[in-house]
Formats: sequence, C-alpha cells, structure tokens
Amino acid sequence: MNFNLYGYGPESDRKWILVDCGVTFGDLSTPGIDIIMPDSRFIEEHRDDLIAIVLTHAHEDHMGAVAHLWRRLGQPPIYATPFTAYLVRDRLAEHGLLDEAELHEIGLNSRFVLGPFDLQLVTLTHSIPEPNGLAIRTPEGLILHTGDWKLDPDPLIGAVTDSRALEALGDEGVLAMVCDSTNVFNKGESGSEGDVREEMIKLVGEQTGKVAIAAFASNVARLETAIKAAEANGRRVCLVGRSMYRMTAAAKHVGLLADCAPFVEEEEAGYFPPEKILYLCTGSQGEPRAALSRIAEGSHRNVTLGAGDTVIFSSRVIPGNERGIFDLMNRLAARGVKLVTEKDRGIHVSGHPCREELRQMYQWAKPHIAIPVHGERRHLMEHAQFAASLQIPHTLSPKNGDMIRITQNGAFVVDEAPAGRLHVDGNFITEADALSIKERRRLSFAGHVGVAMVMSDHGKLLAGPDVRAMGLPDTPDYGLDEFLDDLADVAERAFDRLSKRDKRDEEKVEEEVRLAVRREAQRIWGKKPHVEVSVLSVA
Repeated sequence: MNFNLYGYGPESDRKWILVDCGVTFGDLSTPGIDIIMPDSRFIEEHRDDLIAIVLTHAHEDHMGAVAHLWRRLGQPPIYATPFTAYLVRDRLAEHGLLDEAELHEIGLNSRFVLGPFDLQLVTLTHSIPEPNGLAIRTPEGLILHTGDWKLDPDPLIGAVTDSRALEALGDEGVLAMVCDSTNVFNKGESGSEGDVREEMIKLVGEQTGKVAIAAFASNVARLETAIKAAEANGRRVCLVGRSMYRMTAAAKHVGLLADCAPFVEEEEAGYFPPEKILYLCTGSQGEPRAALSRIAEGSHRNVTLGAGDTVIFSSRVIPGNERGIFDLMNRLAARGVKLVTEKDRGIHVSGHPCREELRQMYQWAKPHIAIPVHGERRHLMEHAQFAASLQIPHTLSPKNGDMIRITQNGAFVVDEAPAGRLHVDGNFITEADALSIKERRRLSFAGHVGVAMVMSDHGKLLAGPDVRAMGLPDTPDYGLDEFLDDLADVAERAFDRLSKRDKRDEEKVEEEVRLAVRREAQRIWGKKPHVEVSVLSVA
C-alpha cells in the first residue's frame, strides 16, 4: 500500500501533498480484517497544512484508502485523471461522501500548482489505464515520483510511455527520483500486452468447452484481450464478479471498450452452447468470496464448470496468495476442469519494470539521487545498488516512516514518523495492535471456554459451574462433553479451595477459577484456550 508525503518549507510553515493513499488486504494473521491501511497519525496532526491528495492511478494499493481516511486527513481536495476519478467517486459514494468531497478531474499530462508545488503528470504504461508519473517542482529542485510503471511498446490501451517528457525532465535536472522497485531482481524486460493478446487468441481458439479467464479486473487491456479472443473465436463474453462490472463501467466512461459487443448476462449465459461462451471472472488470487472460488466450490448461482471446460489464469501468483490459489486450482481440477497458467503459455506480463527498463528510466531522467520504493526491503536495497552501478551519485533505501531531507548534497533520514497499520474492522477503524485482533488470533489458535457460576453473597455456590466452549476438540476417545465435565469439576474444586472471605470476592473467584480451568485444559489438550469466568452473586 502506498502513502507518500512530500513537504516543503520551514517546519513552522511546512505544506504537504499526499501522493497516493492505498490499502492492502488481510490474511490469516488478521482474522476478521479484510482491509488494511497506512497509519495516518503524522499527517493527521498536520492536516491543516495538507494541501491535497494527488493520485497516480486507480489500483487499490494506491487509492483504496481515500474514502476511509478522507475525514481524518482534514477533508483535503483530491486530484485524479478521469479513469481514476470515476473509481474514486464510486468509493466516495459507498461511504456517503460524494457530495462532500472536493474531487478535481484533471487531464493526462496536466500541469498545475498546489501551494509551493508545481506538479506535472507524465504518461507512463502500467497494468491499468491512465498511469502517471508525477514531476514535483519546488524552489529547491525537481522530484520525479514514478508511481507504478513499465515500458510497453504496445500497451493496447492508452499511449506509450512519454519518453520525450522524461528526457526533458532529465535535461531540466531531476534532483531525486522516487522509483518502483518491484521487479528489480528480474533481468531483461517485463513484456508487452500486445504479445499476450496474440497468444490468448490462439489459446482460446484451441478450446472446445466453456472457457473462463481469470484476470485482475483493473487491467483493462487484459480484459479487452479476453474479449477480443472470445470474438475472434465465435464466443460471447459474460462478466462474472462485481469488480468486472465496476472496471468495465469505468473503462467505458472514458471511451475504452467502445467497440466490444454487449456482454451476456449471467442468467442467459447458461443457454449458450459451451463452445460459444467465455466467462471473464474475478478471483485469480484465490479470494474466497470472489466469483471463481464460488464456481470452483459449486455454489455460484449461475455459472458451472466441469469436465471439458478450461480456466485460463491470465495473472501471476502474488506472494502470500499461494495457498489460496493452489486450493482454488485443486478444486477446479477435481471437477475435471483444464487449467492453463502463465507457466504454460505466454498469457501474462508484469506491470512493473525489470532491470533493463529501470536502466532506461535512469538514462532518461538522470537523477542526482535515487530513492527506491514499492517493494520489500531486499528489493529496495538491490535497487539502490543497481542505481549506484549506473553512476547515480547518491542513493538511499528508506524504511517505512523515514522522513527524508532531499538536498543537492544527497538525501538524509532526519526523523521518523509513525508507520504502523490501521485495520478496517467492520464499521470501525482500529489500530493493528488492538486487543481485539490479539484476542481473535488467540481464539483461532486455541478456542474459547466460558464458565458461569452463581453464588450467594455469603460465598455459597448456588448454581454451576456451567461450562461452554467453542473450538475445543471432540474425539471418539475423549468427547467434548467429557472434556467440559472435567473442566467443571476443576472449576468447582478451585472454588471450594478458596477461603470464606475470598468466596465473597467475585473478582477473586473469577481469577482463581479461570487459572484452574486453563491449567486443566492445557493438561488434557496441550493448548491454553481463552477462558472467561462469569460469577453472579445474589442475596
């Protein structure tokens, strides 16, 4: 997720712009959390000096947190190109903010001034429409923030990278380039969407049953490729998954996908012969609620796949998603579905620059300082070394939260801002280390035991202990009922051991019983469940 602050001016009167405001997504380590955002505490404290949010493109890791954080950031104006602005409006509407937020739709290659910042968009290529680099001019020098990019000679949608603009910036003098590091370990070039289209048309033509293509919905060039492959082979296209509808609507809003045949509705697709339909699905990363996962488990209300059908994964495996993707593939294979991935055919290319593309960017921009971003720690360090090998005078590999002063003499870490994470937990935004998340992790590992007891105000046990549990094992050799009975016996003995004085103290009773029950559960099971004891005292 991306959250980049640029500030200019003396500390007492420093003005800021926020370049991108994205999210990442939860995993098994964050039970109940789907969306994770950057910790915005630093700029919240300076929100009166935050001039604007400027978005480079519409990927979720660059714009997905705008609606969630906009109020906390002081309700700054938002600047985005038409495709990105369409999707931002959609998210603002979901949060009831559409009539409140000040959203400026700016043209490609725009140049505009915000406070002390003279900003210029530079057209790049990436796996989504309208990706932009951002030239940030200040009285101290020019910073080139690349955002996400690659060099694609045939991107199919949108213009090629504006090399003339990049060379002009280099001639003007780029003080520092803040640059994408995702594929720095990959030699050569990332490949072209044009080549993917040729291979996809061939591949779809080789299939006889139903075909489903799983791809990132935001890659509109890839969606158009799937549509062209269907049309070239006499198939109609059915969109499956909410994101597909959302992205194709955004694309058509800015004039893309204009010459495609109308899509077939899900309810009608089943009436087509198998060789005449192609499903364009969400869920290439194994997301459990996405369309392809529901198809694989047989729970989708309109779409079924089986023997003789083919699923084409026109995407890569994002690190961390391996288990979900392979589980999805196994479920499809169990239904007799044929699977084709990027390892089998040339049906995917990356949206990020490999080493030769990075080399070319440095030749155009000729920055005085290289500041790698967007990657793991090892990517940033390798990128810095690579930049140094290209004779870039100064390099710096920042860590999250580093505050960097950029000068003609180099870049220096001068302070550190909070750089944690915020979780979207239902209707609330919570800290990543919130007690609720710690408790959920504990519950997911060892379950929960609840003990209820009623005693008189003189310390006599009137009812209970009543023991209930969630997540404890129930085996033929040792059933759950027997387990709970043993815990109840331990709870009662713990109560009996207390002195008359302590028995009148509800908190003392609860703690002694809790410890005894947890110790017994560990002795029996080998794990310590979360134990909660409730004691009710009555006259």
